[in-house]
Amino acid sequence: MGRIEDTFTRLKSGNEKALITYIMAGDPDLDTTGALIETIERAGADILELGVPFSDPVADGPTIQRASDRALKSGTTLKKVISLVKKTRKKVTVPIIVMTYYNIILQYGIERFPAEAVSAGIDGVIIPDLPPEEAEEFIRYAREAGLDTVFLLAPTSTEERIKKVTSVSSGFVYYVSMTGITGGKLANFNEIKDKVSEIQRHTGLPVAVGFGISRPEEARKISRWADGVIVGSAVVRLIEENIGKKQLLSRTGSFVKSLKKGINGLV
Repeated sequence: MGRIEDTFTRLKSGNEKALITYIMAGDPDLDTTGALIETIERAGADILELGVPFSDPVADGPTIQRASDRALKSGTTLKKVISLVKKTRKKVTVPIIVMTYYNIILQYGIERFPAEAVSAGIDGVIIPDLPPEEAEEFIRYAREAGLDTVFLLAPTSTEERIKKVTSVSSGFVYYVSMTGITGGKLANFNEIKDKVSEIQRHTGLPVAVGFGISRPEEARKISRWADGVIVGSAVVRLIEENIGKKQLLSRTGSFVKSLKKGINGLV
C-alpha cells in the first residue's frame, strides 16, 4: 500500500476526509518551497500537490500562472523539484504528488521520470494534458515504478468517460468542479454532489474535488460528499501576498489549519 492509499484508508477508518493542498515548487524559490512543505504538513494537510512550473500551463488560472512565472525565473526545473522532494522527504511523511504537463515529462524521459520520482519519495503524478487514451506507455512505466497516476474528470464527462478514467487512475480520481481554469468561482454545489456520486458508483477509488475551493466553509460543504478536497489557487495567492515577509510560513500554516478545521466540521 502506497502513501496515498494508506492516507485515504487511515482517514476513512476515522470517518475523516482528506485535505489536499497545492503549491508551486520554486515559488518564490526552492528553499522556501521546502519550508512550506514542512509547514503545510504540520498544519494538517493530508496530501500535498507540488506544481512544476511550465511556460504554457493551460489548466491554470492567473494566480498559478504568475506563480509558475516566478518559479521559472528562480530557475526551477523538474530535476530540481525531484531533488527538493528527495531532500525534504527526510523530514516529512505527507504523500507528495507532482502536477505537471506532459511536454516536461517527455523531455525528461517517460521511463526515467517515474523511476527517479519514486526513488526521491514522490507518490503520484497529475498530468492535466495527458488523456488516458494516449497514456498507456506512461502508465506502464509508472506502474512498474510504483507511481500513482491521477486522472481528471469534469462536469462534462460522460458515463463512458468516467469508466475510462476510473479504469486507469490510481491513488484517487480528481474531479474538476467546473469547466474552466483553476481559481474560478464555485457555482453549483448540487451538480458537484451529483457528479461525485456518479463517479463513486463506478469506482472504489477515492474521489477528490478541486478547482474553485478557497474557503473553509466551501471545503466543509464539499467534504460531505467527496473523499478529499483540493485547494490550490487560494494557497498560492496567500503565498504571493506574503513573498518577502517574515509571516509567509505562519500565515500559510494558519490558512491550511483553517481549511482542515472546515473539513473536520469545526467551522
